[in-house]
Amino acid sequence: MRSVLGVLRPKEEKAPRAPVPSLANLDALIEPASTAIIGTPRPLPPEIDRAAYRIVQESLTNVRRHAGSQAVAAVTIDYRPDRLTVSIADNGRGAPVATPSDPRSGEGTGIAGMRTRAEALGGELAAGPNPGGGFLVSASLPISPPTPQPTAPEEA
Repeated sequence: MRSVLGVLRPKEEKAPRAPVPSLANLDALIEPASTAIIGTPRPLPPEIDRAAYRIVQESLTNVRRHAGSQAVAAVTIDYRPDRLTVSIADNGRGAPVATPSDPRSGEGTGIAGMRTRAEALGGELAAGPNPGGGFLVSASLPISPPTPQPTAPEEA
């Protein structure tokens, strides 16, 4: 194992010191975007937390690359009892429209990767033009509902 890690990270290279990708570290990622939190933030299973963070990250990267220099993004994180919903909307110029000669021109590998991430966790992802203009990415990721705490038997 050490030899494999040695190939991947030469001895002179130090271990990464960046924070773990997590919704708890979202502020650093979304600096120019606005954020709305719905529900009460709580610890999430690591795979859900990481996937949500990466979906926001890729969506904001796409806004910077494709929406235009004046575009503004809004991120909404919705904590529900049984799922986490993440939405990223922008007011930019939207995505290129797919053409018959290139049906994939409206969807690059970023959106496909986000969709794969969501589906691998039993969730779903929708991405496309926002009815009000711009572009909208919305992911819904299932999480286990909170385990009910046993109640103490009532004394007679």
